[in-house]
Amino acid sequence: MTTPTKPSAPAFPNSQSKHGISQTFSKLLGPLALLGPAGLWLLLILVLPTLVIFQLSLVENIRPGDLVNPDGIGNYLRVFDLINLKVIWRSIYFATGTTILCLLLGFPVAYWIALMSPKRWRNLLLLGFVLPLWTSSLLRSYAWITILRPTGVLNSIIGIIGLPPLEVLNRTPAVLIGMSYSYLPYIVTILYASLEKLDRRLLEASADLGATPIQTFWKVTVPQSLPGIAAGSLLVFISSLGDFVDPELLGGASSMTAARLIYNQFLGATQNWGFGSALSMVMILGVSIAIALLLKFGDGKPSK
Repeated sequence: MTTPTKPSAPAFPNSQSKHGISQTFSKLLGPLALLGPAGLWLLLILVLPTLVIFQLSLVENIRPGDLVNPDGIGNYLRVFDLINLKVIWRSIYFATGTTILCLLLGFPVAYWIALMSPKRWRNLLLLGFVLPLWTSSLLRSYAWITILRPTGVLNSIIGIIGLPPLEVLNRTPAVLIGMSYSYLPYIVTILYASLEKLDRRLLEASADLGATPIQTFWKVTVPQSLPGIAAGSLLVFISSLGDFVDPELLGGASSMTAARLIYNQFLGATQNWGFGSALSMVMILGVSIAIALLLKFGDGKPSK
């Protein structure tokens, strides 16, 4: 005689699977809660204004109070007019020249502070080099006007030596000098951070193998510090590309840049917000490409 089997209990979801789902949800909720305020702030001050600028860039000859009715890409085509391309090229020229000057001047300084100066003085030396950033950029530009003007400090010293005076102010050299002075601390601090992590055993091994100091510099030091060079150069280029104060005060009327052209479209006599917005979007695109390069090549990992 067979005994009746007990009915099997109904299947319930596994408690472990519930626990795993709750853990996954909590892992997602935690970062979202932390990033939510910053993301909202970024949306309000960056994303939405950029979208507004993009919408205005599609309206030709719009002025304050006009109805926003996007009707084409005429403003973007105007950006590529010859006169506007010259202004953009001048901005790129100033930014490139400033980057090269900052790299040539900043690398020896960062190298000396990181590798040759007494260790107890390094932080103080670095602080002294960053100290000019504590003052206003406008004040620094007026200081250079005092130095470079025809009756300024530079020509006074040159006159004492007996040399003819230099016409520097309101010319390209004055702009490059002022911009290089403004952005030199940025590249020095980045290069210092890169050179401080340099593997000195490689320098010693290079010397033991008979390499000259110049060969060691080009084949060991420079490859090891390439990420810092890339990061510092791109940071200076991005910052100087949108500089408004130094070209305006030190370069005079002949140093029209993209930043000044955008200012004229919004706050000047022309009042063409559509073209100013289109030019702004082109600049934003260029800076975004530079930032992408900075994130790719300026990660701080020494090259092998």
